[in-house]
Amino acid sequence: MSFYSLVGSGTLFGLFLCISDVESMRTLKNVAAKYGGSVTIPCLYEKQYKANPKFWCKGYYWASCSIVAYASTNGITSLADHPAQNMFTVELNPVSDSGTYWCAAEIGSKWDPDDRNYLYLTVSQDPDLSVMESRVKGNEGGSVTVQCFYSTAYWNKQKQWCRFKDEWCNTVRKTSTAQTSAVQITDNGSSFRVQMSNLKESDAGWYWCSAGDLQVPVHISVGAEAPGLPDNQKEDKVSNFEDTILAFCIISGLLLVLMVVGLVIWKLKQKQTGQLVTNKGYDHSLINTDVDYGAFVFRQPKSNPNQSPKARENAVTYSTVADEQCKASSASEPEVTYSTLKISHNPTGLSRSP
Repeated sequence: MSFYSLVGSGTLFGLFLCISDVESMRTLKNVAAKYGGSVTIPCLYEKQYKANPKFWCKGYYWASCSIVAYASTNGITSLADHPAQNMFTVELNPVSDSGTYWCAAEIGSKWDPDDRNYLYLTVSQDPDLSVMESRVKGNEGGSVTVQCFYSTAYWNKQKQWCRFKDEWCNTVRKTSTAQTSAVQITDNGSSFRVQMSNLKESDAGWYWCSAGDLQVPVHISVGAEAPGLPDNQKEDKVSNFEDTILAFCIISGLLLVLMVVGLVIWKLKQKQTGQLVTNKGYDHSLINTDVDYGAFVFRQPKSNPNQSPKARENAVTYSTVADEQCKASSASEPEVTYSTLKISHNPTGLSRSP
């Protein structure tokens, strides 16, 4: 083998190593996102780059792309590094621009280019592929459900549910159902439903829905199950709690209505009582006081010139007293009491004759 052949072979081998290094970074390929919404992109790197700076770059060509965010950057674009998983995530919120973006780990050596890979972000008001929830949580031994919606343009395209860390995929075709012991996928013509059951902690991580060439990332977290509490009991517990809250709201509402009604009735009674007190006053016609009227008639006997002075001194004057009992103006006949008074000129007083 000639010298030039050896040099050429070495160059090709070195170029292959560079290319393989560049391609060690993994991410999605064509992500669909809603304008004004949010999306999180996972980027998986080799473990030897745990300590290297990570960044997110925008531009069609790598050589001319502009760095948008570094790790631990917060803002419209947030980048978080997760060394334990050999992964960093880029969150765009709100999403605005379609275009080519790059996940990259900075290496900085002239002979060892940065570790990188690109994806295309397709942004629209009504994306052709979307999910009900991009972050779903379940418990060990339980199940989770992800709903992926697609437009009519992708009705006859291949549908997949894939795990990001090992690119394991479950494929569904039109109106068919694919299932394993842990995953069931059903396509109804406008969306496909993914149900993962018997969850394990190892099932946690990033997945994606795909229809044709479009992808939407979904993160699933798996927590420890409460001991001795199966899923159906958890659902019953949640249902009972909701029923309790509803009953409490209804009873509270009824009590409030009763309090308002009672307050209104009390106010009306108070108002009526006040009117009675105001209008009562004094009604003299209702005063049941008996009044006795006495009429004294003094009759002076005619003087007799033949009487002696002693006889005239002992003369008696008779008077008639009429006691009238006057009741309230309702009495039909006044009661009259007649009395005869004997008035003497005796200074000791007067006496009443029977």
